Amino acid sequence: MTAQQQQIVRQKPFTVFERFLYAFFFEIFGIGISTPLFAWLTGTPMLDMGVIAVVIAVMALVWNMIFNSIFDAWLKRNHLSKNTRLRVLHAFLFEVGLICGALPFIMWWLKIDLWEALRLDIGMILFYLPYTYIYSLVYDTLRKNFWGRVKE
Repeated sequence: MTAQQQQIVRQKPFTVFERFLYAFFFEIFGIGISTPLFAWLTGTPMLDMGVIAVVIAVMALVWNMIFNSIFDAWLKRNHLSKNTRLRVLHAFLFEVGLICGALPFIMWWLKIDLWEALRLDIGMILFYLPYTYIYSLVYDTLRKNFWGRVKE
């Protein structure tokens, strides 16, 4: 067994509660940054952008828990640890899944066509791709060094 594989083994498994907290704080920080940023960039009223951000955050919260469970199981089954390439793949696949639910809601709420909604969603994706990568990297580092270690 390699050192990376041993490191994975010594980590506590994620509990459902920890997955919820991970996703919850991801969304809280994301909404706090993205709502004023996108309201300003698009000229959309802050309230409308806030509603969009919160509804998409709820969608993302559920999707995050489902997707991360599947992705983590795949990593474990294949004896992989998250490296830069896998983190980028993780962020990309997560956003592709989320866009499928977000576009119809954005179109309906703002009363805009598909292309306008797609432009807004692409802008949000361009924000959330690096945000997801950075948040996950920081979280995993903190977890590895503090609360995720198995006491030996």
